[in-house]
Amino acid sequence: MDRRMLLFSGTANHPIAEQIAKQLGTELGNIKIRHFANGEIYVRFLESVRGADVFLIQSISAPVNESLMELLIMIDAAKRASAGRIIVVMPHYGYARQDKKSAAREPITAKLVADLVSAAGADSIITMDLHQGQIQGFFDIPVNHLTALGILADYFASLKLEDMVVVSPDVGRAKACKKLSDMLGCDLAIMHKGRPDHNLAEINHVIGDVEGKTCIMTDDMVDTAGSITEGTRVLNAKGAKAIYVGATHGIFSPPAFERIEGAPIEQLVVTNTIPVPDERLTGKIKVLSVAPMFARAIGAVYNYGSVSDLFDPDFQL
Repeated sequence: MDRRMLLFSGTANHPIAEQIAKQLGTELGNIKIRHFANGEIYVRFLESVRGADVFLIQSISAPVNESLMELLIMIDAAKRASAGRIIVVMPHYGYARQDKKSAAREPITAKLVADLVSAAGADSIITMDLHQGQIQGFFDIPVNHLTALGILADYFASLKLEDMVVVSPDVGRAKACKKLSDMLGCDLAIMHKGRPDHNLAEINHVIGDVEGKTCIMTDDMVDTAGSITEGTRVLNAKGAKAIYVGATHGIFSPPAFERIEGAPIEQLVVTNTIPVPDERLTGKIKVLSVAPMFARAIGAVYNYGSVSDLFDPDFQL
């Protein structure tokens, strides 16, 4: 039997799925996703997937629980339809923030989601910029972990900004920010952040010189934008010349957009791992596409090639 690659999209981020398919010179497969009257999800593949390498593209983004359940049902349907390999393409991995027990009697939902995806029947996963890299170890199946750091670095380099300094919003993000500062050939500054409660951040100190500098603050995600906007106000108070923000995942839960517009930010750059409403692209928000990188990763997985080539310094999208 000739091998086949089939791509199917869930409803969470159909635009990036279309872009990935276009990059691969193919079209998305025919799938029916509906809801019963009580809200339960119905999935049916409208073409044969028997023996094929099936790539299911779905971000775990708002509505988060529905997106996750939809993905699990897609995996189950593909498994029961005798798909050859089932590869989950998850641009944004939901529930990743709960990757350890920070207090007694808390869950580790990043591990729970990994178990659910594996138990449903996935053979491997392709994802991007997990909240913590060790989440890869929560899976008992192969995880191809991509990063958007290079794409963000290329964009900021194209702006030809002067006196740049990369700012890490907290100590935990310092390693990734150091990689970005090396790519841009500039210094690194680190903020010390505390969290008195969920979605609430307090910036206590800034380690490094930011006065008179063009600051580029980066994080893996922007949710309610509390951490980011608080950080930009601290940098502004410490004499930063201009402030840019870069992140892979633009979650933008309310009141994120209002906070961003009111903060001293020149531009906030995210990728399209999560769709951003068109009406929000006229302000400070800029969206970069990571579809070419996902397309290359899918091609490598399908052809049993090396995904690590995507991180080669000479790699060009």
